Amino acid sequence: MLRRGGSSALSGLSLSGLVARSGSGTPAAYTAALGVSSSSSLSLQGECAHANGCLCTSCCAGNGNPRRGISTAAAADVLSAPRRSRSRAVGHGHGLSCPCDSCAETNSRVSSKRGISSAADSGNRGVVFMAAGEVEVKPIDFPKLELDSMSSPVPSERQKRKCEHGVILKVTTTNICGSDQHMVRGRTSLTGGYMVLGHEITGEVIECGKDVEYIKEGDLCSVPFNIACGRCVMCKAGHTGVCLNVNPGRAGAAYGYVDMGGWIGGQSEYVMVPYADFNLLKFPDKDQALEKIKHLTLLSDIFPTGYHGAVSAGVGPGKIAYVAGAGPVGLACAASCQLLGAAVVIVGDMIPERLEQAKSFGCEVVDIKKGPVKDQIAEILGTPEVDCAIDCVGFEARGCGHNHGTEKPAQVLNDCMEITKAAGGIGIPGLYVTEDPGGVDDNARTGSLAMRLGLGWSKSQHFVTGQCPVMRYHRDLMNAILYDKIDIAGAVNAKVISLEEAPAGYKDFDKGAAVKYVIDPHGTTMKH
Repeated sequence: MLRRGGSSALSGLSLSGLVARSGSGTPAAYTAALGVSSSSSLSLQGECAHANGCLCTSCCAGNGNPRRGISTAAAADVLSAPRRSRSRAVGHGHGLSCPCDSCAETNSRVSSKRGISSAADSGNRGVVFMAAGEVEVKPIDFPKLELDSMSSPVPSERQKRKCEHGVILKVTTTNICGSDQHMVRGRTSLTGGYMVLGHEITGEVIECGKDVEYIKEGDLCSVPFNIACGRCVMCKAGHTGVCLNVNPGRAGAAYGYVDMGGWIGGQSEYVMVPYADFNLLKFPDKDQALEKIKHLTLLSDIFPTGYHGAVSAGVGPGKIAYVAGAGPVGLACAASCQLLGAAVVIVGDMIPERLEQAKSFGCEVVDIKKGPVKDQIAEILGTPEVDCAIDCVGFEARGCGHNHGTEKPAQVLNDCMEITKAAGGIGIPGLYVTEDPGGVDDNARTGSLAMRLGLGWSKSQHFVTGQCPVMRYHRDLMNAILYDKIDIAGAVNAKVISLEEAPAGYKDFDKGAAVKYVIDPHGTTMKH
């Protein structure tokens, strides 16, 4: 597949393979093997440049394939159209995804003519982390079917590879996540001005690499936040959150996240997704999916993540579950507990608006500002213990009662061990890190926490940690949405905003807004 200004991987031709037109409009000559004559200059005056791979009627007839052709005038119209409108203008015709030499040369020379030498006029924009507490919407490079993170300020994520197994998506929706907030607050090693944020992505395929077999242009798909090759022993065992082939520094990778392989984030207009056939979840009916997009956009992360936390803690019919944290993941987890049949779901937090949101769909609540969690659970249940507990807070946890304003990284973990019954389960989808520049002490800065592990051991509790393997759950959860078994968008209070509103969304979310912000870069949701 041709990249802008590149050579044809399909035909093996360089841009010197352009052919001269004869008076009839048919290529003058072709080589015996590839059907190409010597090069000729390319017109930028709206005419088809007639080359091997061109889809106009004349060229296709010359190649013995007249049925594929479009008229020369139609080819000219497509070539003269703005780049972003070409790709689907004539079916497979001329554009960003066209493999002909004409389109590649035209794209390259038009870019040069316009003075496009960087991202400034690439037709793509993204949300970029600039400094602690600051993100900006900036022009970024249009995605290619390759990854080059060799210039990353984080050495462990530097890599370079071709991605003909990938696709380019026109982003339909992309969500702000609490994990993004950890970076934006300056709680990771991320340097400002480099990272395009965003790992919760839903979009339409506009270009496929030559190695993609089953995903097609036009498919509307959910993108799991964890990138997986589908080939390594971890992926084959279903542990897609710790793929061994996508991050040179460690197991597991994600889009737009520090130390996770350098993959470009999806809070943008367009993004590249590798290993498309394995990773992407295609929605069976595009129109139906667009009608339910506020729900389906949550399949990329927080719905499966919340569900995974509940499942790994042992939530099932009749169980009593405690969910620490009423942010979007915590609310998604609480709704998942209900979907799994829990008898009682109790949600703990310190922000009144978030507790009210939990109560809005039938949860009991604990306000950690008022005192120990176990005492408030005893008031609700008559006993200070639950069957299962899920930590949806992570390393930025706060103390309880008079300590609620003080950061205590192990608070939630210790609370969960204290309130969970003997032999009970504790799911930990909340994020914990190995490096936290803003940690409260030296131990916290390296992820060493003051856990009461002896308590958990003495009670024979089991713990499940780590990234959610999204692909384990997303198809079933899609069906739960499509068949109206859960109102997940209502549970997390999903709100659609424009790309330009993303910086304000980050600020509101950081203040504790009881909202899941869904970015719509192209205004797609406004049409449905």
